[in-house]
Amino acid sequence: MCLNKHNKKVDNVSLKEMEKLSKYKDLEIEVTRMWSLKTETIPIIVGALGRIGKYSDKYITKTPGLISMYNIQKIALLGTAHIL
Repeated sequence: MCLNKHNKKVDNVSLKEMEKLSKYKDLEIEVTRMWSLKTETIPIIVGALGRIGKYSDKYITKTPGLISMYNIQKIALLGTAHIL
């Protein structure tokens, strides 16, 4: 269980976003160092039943191209249905 500053329980999607940001931070630093490029990790986490994070819309606008949250959720749900 993870708690935020206000002593509230953090949901699984927010926890996964934090995990992904910390997991890929080393890669981000390495790419910046090797090729002198500006990098940014954009965590887009979708649960098996289509649940998205609180700031997913903000992250989607940072990605290149035209990506809709509807299509991302549809892909996640179809993948879950395929597994079942």
